[in-house]
Amino acid sequence: MKLLNAEDKPLVTTSSKECKTSVLRVELDFPPAELFPNRAKGTHWGKLYKIRSDYREASTWLAKHQIKGWKHHGGLIKLTITFDMPDKRKRDADNCLAAAKGALDGLADALFVNDQLFQPILIFRVEGKKPGRLIVELEEMT
Repeated sequence: MKLLNAEDKPLVTTSSKECKTSVLRVELDFPPAELFPNRAKGTHWGKLYKIRSDYREASTWLAKHQIKGWKHHGGLIKLTITFDMPDKRKRDADNCLAAAKGALDGLADALFVNDQLFQPILIFRVEGKKPGRLIVELEEMT
């Protein structure tokens, strides 16, 4: 199975004797601070809902503009998520993933797939610069 663009050509291909995979890279906005679970304590659920749904919608549109022509051929999708941090603060990987839920839901919307297909999910955190970003690499599992 390959990830193809609008002209049915492979997007990015890495070859070896045993496997041939295609990886699609999507860059999204860094999650708002209010969505991190340790920060969200005491925030009214209605406010969090609005922030999360706005983040999901923004991520959907960003992803749609970067994945033109991508077709899902069935099977699981391996996600490699890199959090390019906006500062030097240490954040837990599980909190980062929880904060990025809206972005992953938006990405699934843009791909027209169920987010249950995102397995396995690898999480990396790197020191970046403001405003930070979320880099998601998708690879269809064969």
